[in-house]
Amino acid sequence: MAIRNVALKTKSPDAPSRGGAGGGIELYLKRIFALMFGAVAVTALASYITMATPLWTMLFTQTGLSALYYILLFGGLALAIWAQVRAFSFKPSTGGLMLFLYAILTGIVMTPLLLVAITSNPYTILSAFVIAAVMFACMALFGYKTVKDLSFLGIFLFMGMIGLILVGLASFIWPAIVGGTFGTIVCFIGVLVFALFTAYDMQNLKRAYAVLGDGTQKNQLAVLGALHLYISFIAMFQYLLSLLNRN
Repeated sequence: MAIRNVALKTKSPDAPSRGGAGGGIELYLKRIFALMFGAVAVTALASYITMATPLWTMLFTQTGLSALYYILLFGGLALAIWAQVRAFSFKPSTGGLMLFLYAILTGIVMTPLLLVAITSNPYTILSAFVIAAVMFACMALFGYKTVKDLSFLGIFLFMGMIGLILVGLASFIWPAIVGGTFGTIVCFIGVLVFALFTAYDMQNLKRAYAVLGDGTQKNQLAVLGALHLYISFIAMFQYLLSLLNRN
């Protein structure tokens, strides 16, 4: 379960960027994707270490998930919210550290889902990752290239994300709620919402670069953008993995 702001917030600049749309924006996007895929790699490593050591046993009790699991889960959500709210108050290096800390926490709390997949069919992990990667690439490219204004999606994506979060919270109390047909529908909606978020954010990142004149702000926005895209990718992967292991 992931949480994020709907809009990429930027400070109002005094003047438009004079770096042009050439090498400047290419470097900016490279920085975003380097941070984002670096965070994905950290998440994979954290999950592997958790599963390969006795750490995974600390996430479970005889009756279900442990208190430690919920502390890490909600602690990670709080960190993600705080990092987004304070994105333009942190140095870019501090923001990057928070991104990777959140990636570590995400990797740990994903362990139960991955263990289910390994027990059921390990190949679904690779399948979900490949499908998520292809969808992410297509939607990111669409968001960057399209001339259609995607801002109208904001309110709908926000509502969809809130609905998914509420269902996720309810499933901790009533696990059966995500079973059967309803659970399958939730997974499809989750994939759709975060796929659209990818395109929405890419368009916002492109537009933000065009108006930000300060290099520090661009670096701060790059970290925030990497966090948003990371959340979308990981959420798509989780929903796809859940969908492939519905049985």
